[in-house]
Amino acid sequence: MTGIKDKKLLLRWLEQGESIIALFVFAGIVLVPVFEALARLFNVSIIPGAPIWTQHLTLWVAFIGAMIASQNNKLLSLTSKPLFTHDRSYNIGKFIARTASVIIVISLMIASIELIKIEFQYSVPVVPGIPRWVAQIIMPIGFAVIAIQLIYLSSNSKFYRGVILIVTLFWFVISYAGFLQELGWTIWIFGTLILVSLVYGMPIFIGLGGIAVLLFWKDFTPITAIPAETYRIVVSPSLPTIPLFTLVGFVLAESGASRRMMSFFKSAFSWIPGGTPIIVVILSGFFTAMTGGSGVTILALGGLLYPMLRKEGYSEMFSLGLITVAGSLGLLFPPSLPLIIYSVSAGVSVKDAFVAGFIPGTLLIVLIGIWAVYQGKVQKIERIPFNWKKVFSSTKESIWEILIPIFILLGIFTGYMTLVETAAALVIYVLIIEIYIYKDFKWKNISKIVIDCTALIGGVLIILGVAMGLTSYLVDAQIPLKLLAWVKTAISSKYVFLLMLNILLLLVGSLMDIFSAIIVFVPLLAPLGDYFGIHPVHMAIIFIANLELGFITPPVGMNLFLSAYRFDKPMLKVYRSTLPFFVVRLLAVLAITYIPIISLGFID
Repeated sequence: MTGIKDKKLLLRWLEQGESIIALFVFAGIVLVPVFEALARLFNVSIIPGAPIWTQHLTLWVAFIGAMIASQNNKLLSLTSKPLFTHDRSYNIGKFIARTASVIIVISLMIASIELIKIEFQYSVPVVPGIPRWVAQIIMPIGFAVIAIQLIYLSSNSKFYRGVILIVTLFWFVISYAGFLQELGWTIWIFGTLILVSLVYGMPIFIGLGGIAVLLFWKDFTPITAIPAETYRIVVSPSLPTIPLFTLVGFVLAESGASRRMMSFFKSAFSWIPGGTPIIVVILSGFFTAMTGGSGVTILALGGLLYPMLRKEGYSEMFSLGLITVAGSLGLLFPPSLPLIIYSVSAGVSVKDAFVAGFIPGTLLIVLIGIWAVYQGKVQKIERIPFNWKKVFSSTKESIWEILIPIFILLGIFTGYMTLVETAAALVIYVLIIEIYIYKDFKWKNISKIVIDCTALIGGVLIILGVAMGLTSYLVDAQIPLKLLAWVKTAISSKYVFLLMLNILLLLVGSLMDIFSAIIVFVPLLAPLGDYFGIHPVHMAIIFIANLELGFITPPVGMNLFLSAYRFDKPMLKVYRSTLPFFVVRLLAVLAITYIPIISLGFID
């Protein structure tokens, strides 16, 4: 009994330590760019190498967040039920998935240690006085902590956990002895076990990492390439915008911003047929753009928006379908996290991607809005008379939040601040207005928001990092070149290629999370786009628009599952409710794909 209490106390201390470090690191990511932007007014630099500091703090946020997500069973997976829970019944599939997860994470930890050894020998500084291995030390620590947490969370039974440890030890003994690499067929067995484990709920980053480890291992190549690529992608110059903009979205979601903005949009648009659905589309798009995840929008705003639509007389099917679809309508607008990640992966200007996404994103919203107006007339919904007083009062109440998109656009396009500095300044702005102007919450409540945000960011960034390791193998194996050679012989028409691209990305979007899909498939498909003369920025918009549509593609689109979970509805009903919206959005995606001017109209 005392041993159990000691373990729980140890895990509690570990969790508190992770939280404290996360708060300090997040504070650094916010304050360093803000101080640098302010110092520019006086033509000085307060912090030497400020951007480098911010990028490496993002690496720490990624791994600390992954540790917190692991502790709270919030690592992203393909199933809604976490794999690492204390089940009372024994399941061989879950046992294999749990054991494989521990083996893979420990393998990544060992690879990270080997990377640290190499970096220690050369001692390359990232900023004056601090070698790169000091910044990278969080990687083996992070993987080690995650492995410990996964073992503990796998079962209440000491025997069960002991068996996992014994199997793990046995694996490393025979693999380091080189026995398994002599048997070529083992790669297929272990690859199949990883795929099956993903079905049972293995976290996505572990599955991708496991596949990468197997492929490198098969070729007798050091797996240090995986943490090396993880480090390279996570410290990219634009990537700190992801935790910063996501924190803004979390603060807004936890405050009364949604209620105030709902009041503003309702007073402004409820007088037209379908006005309330248009409000749902715009508000959902705004929050999706800020948080970077359509699922967050459905879960956070669904309880507010669904009853409002039903109260006004809209049918259950229309209301359910609209909210399910609206959750992914903001991913083409600044500060879209998928667009940032695509730009980093493909070497495309983030600014150009934001400019190019504006008209396609607007087109999607307009077409869904037209369908909503039509449904408002068909369902004979009573309109609310336009009232200038209500518009003025709601505008006055929400003016500071209405200015947020303008703040972002000014920061991006005036050229005074970098994108990262804009995101950091926006965090300060939102905290000031929500704490001191609207007084929705107090400073003491910020810590919980930061921890929740860190867990989400860690779950996303660690997927990006490990997926980059898999991508590194594909590039080293010349898979993109081989694919390009095959496409040259099989497809001669640009338009046939675009059609095949639409189909492939639709399938990918319905089966994978958008972040890992970008990292894995961009290196494969971008060279094909270049070969067929597709503008790189247009390719970015095609990519994201198709993956957005994949979220609502039956039978396994992510938003379909989230909506069924959030509103407690049968999956078949969710499928039927989204079908009309799917058709409308498919038409929009085809227009975006085949009419380049829609995306490139404002690109030089």
